[in-house]
Amino acid sequence: MQSLNLKGKIDTDGHLRLDLLTVLLLGDVEVVLVIQPADYQGAQARSQSRNYDFSDLAGTLSWQGDAVAMQES
Repeated sequence: MQSLNLKGKIDTDGHLRLDLLTVLLLGDVEVVLVIQPADYQGAQARSQSRNYDFSDLAGTLSWQGDAVAMQES
């Protein structure tokens, strides 16, 4: 098995062309391809740094009585 990590370029027609020299023997191979934008790591870090403020969704409840007794009944 050979693992490669390389950068490519999508042309104006939307094609990604790969021409790879390998050290594998002649025969059938299985290819696994993962395509992500070149700035994927930066975009992922930016999205993780955004913490949403849920305070506008939180509220308070005014309760009259014994809450535990109400749950037990």
